[in-house]
Amino acid sequence: MPTQQHLKADFLLVIVTLLAAAGWIFSKETLQGMPPILFIGIRFLLAGLVLAMLGLRAFKRLSAQALKRSLMTGAVFAIAMMFWIMGLFNAEHVGEGAFITSMGVVLVPIMARWIFGDLPPLSTWLALPVAISGLALLSLDNGLHLDSGQLFFLAAAMIFALHFNLNTRMVAEVPALVLTSIQLMVVGMVALMVSWHVEEWPMDVSGNIWGWLLASAIIATSLRFYLQTFAQGLAPASHAAVILTIEPIWTTLLAGWWFGEIMSTVQLAGCGLIFSALLINRWQWVKLALRGLRS
Repeated sequence: MPTQQHLKADFLLVIVTLLAAAGWIFSKETLQGMPPILFIGIRFLLAGLVLAMLGLRAFKRLSAQALKRSLMTGAVFAIAMMFWIMGLFNAEHVGEGAFITSMGVVLVPIMARWIFGDLPPLSTWLALPVAISGLALLSLDNGLHLDSGQLFFLAAAMIFALHFNLNTRMVAEVPALVLTSIQLMVVGMVALMVSWHVEEWPMDVSGNIWGWLLASAIIATSLRFYLQTFAQGLAPASHAAVILTIEPIWTTLLAGWWFGEIMSTVQLAGCGLIFSALLINRWQWVKLALRGLRS
């Protein structure tokens, strides 16, 4: 039975990475007819409300202190998402952006060291120069400097790393579904307030743009996070840690299919180094996952 559960979880986690990758495509399409911060506000507020309805009973057991900390963590997530959407809005290459954003995984232990004093494992120090080398290769196409989209993605990766650390400490005291829904709603509300002050809202939005937005909110956000929460409860953390690293690969493939994006040799090498850094950083999880497959 445990083996069947693990296979089910692995399958669901692969679906989660596909949904996450599809979210990049849905979002990029929505940005053709809607300001970026407004879009992220509507998307996450709607997605958070959907998840809140699913976990309504659990909200009643939430303490005031846990709610306060959830809101604060959600505010950090909001900043990260606004940087991310600005990166996507300015991006010349969606797949490349996915790999840059994934560097947040490598930066998690560094952020934990800086904020909480935790000691990063050796794998982090081995992965970091590999990831930086990959980022340096991606900058070569722009004359040895990062363009605005790449800088936004890099800033998002750093803040995602901070959010991951805060979130890990929150999950122990708040049910995952409740924590996720609160944070998504906070992202939505913060982004809408920012958008109100800095963006000009369109008088009319076409039906197909609303369709892409709904796909982003319901499929790539609500469904994705619900499945991820469910799947991670069925399998060892090592499985999730390894499988979730393939999101940027799916994103690159989908962007190539949908937008006709083609990577240069230098871009492929840079993304390859960043992906290698992800595997190096999670090498202990990779070994555990491989051991589980053999048993």
